[in-house]
Amino acid sequence: MNINFDAFLSTLPIMAKGMAGIFIVTAVIILAVVLLGALTKPKNGGDKE
Repeated sequence: MNINFDAFLSTLPIMAKGMAGIFIVTAVIILAVVLLGALTKPKNGGDKE
């Protein structure tokens, strides 16, 4: 098996953009979940079951 090192180096920027995109989307989802949790929190603490 022969690996073309020049082709590998030329694909690294594409891979970096993909990994950055995954990281950004994950951060946006986490931020949305935390924000929705904070906004929908019950105002009073008396409704315990």
